[in-house]
Amino acid sequence: MGEKTVSIFEILDEGTDILKEELNIPYLDALAELGDMLFQKEIIHPLKHTTTEKMQEWKAFLMSDNKISPEEFRKAFQLAVLKGMRSATQPHHEMTPDAVSLFIGYLVNKIISYEKKEEASVILDPAVGAGNLLTAVMNQLNTSVHGIGAEADETLLRLCYVNANFQKHTVDLFHQDSIATPFVKNVDAIISDLPVGFYPNDAIANNFELHTEEGHSFVHHLLIEQSILHVKPGGFLFFVVPNFIFESDQASSLHEYLKKEGIIYSFMQLPKSMFKNEQWGKSILIIRKRKEGINEPKQALLVELPSFSNEIALRDIMQRISTWFEDHLKKII
Repeated sequence: MGEKTVSIFEILDEGTDILKEELNIPYLDALAELGDMLFQKEIIHPLKHTTTEKMQEWKAFLMSDNKISPEEFRKAFQLAVLKGMRSATQPHHEMTPDAVSLFIGYLVNKIISYEKKEEASVILDPAVGAGNLLTAVMNQLNTSVHGIGAEADETLLRLCYVNANFQKHTVDLFHQDSIATPFVKNVDAIISDLPVGFYPNDAIANNFELHTEEGHSFVHHLLIEQSILHVKPGGFLFFVVPNFIFESDQASSLHEYLKKEGIIYSFMQLPKSMFKNEQWGKSILIIRKRKEGINEPKQALLVELPSFSNEIALRDIMQRISTWFEDHLKKII
């Protein structure tokens, strides 16, 4: 970890702990407040004099021209968010592992770079959380990019706002349930670490093809359908999904829907070592929305990824993935 990343994390952590005590709020809420105070020109809460002085010092460091890169801030902010999530009571507060975010960024860049667009590419995350996945991907793209994020949890959305601001990314953020509320159409790509479980509102779920006739529908299935509706024809979708997504009791309807509306390009199983319990293992699912004139691959690329710490094996598999996509994208785009 770089020296600047450590310095930024120490500022964020110390400042958050101080605000947590002075404002009597949870760590994650205090982190969001701190980010707002450091980014805005004035401090909105009455604080101790010593705290206000420290705020000015921290702001001078973070906002000065000391060449803090977006990645340095993202990694430091990620550490602070992870610390807060360990003490949070909300079980849905989770963050995409850094290695996975970077790997998805590599994949998105590989595919989007083939389009050679003159205008900025638009990337949407319908379950953006604290923005770690979205900004990690944006940091790796070789083309100009505009981000869009939607999130039902207000605290996570505020953290995403702070995260994007300090990385100087152009991002539109929406506080919404992305299943109940339609979002921007015809985006270039969609990325998301999909929440897994049941969607509680059956009346809304019934508007989707992937609703189930009995009981609650899977939230991850509904988000896939909603995302396919909102990506442009021929656009790509990158999802982190549970390994069992095509083995559940609702899998047959998902398979039929994808066969009709999309093309599965790849299913990449993440290293088993990343998960405490193998049954909660996850994969990266890459889908392309159907478009007239697309010659789809005869077979999807199925990969079991090695440990991200095994550099030689990972380099070999990334070369294989790169070659496969180059071969197919040349024929298709």
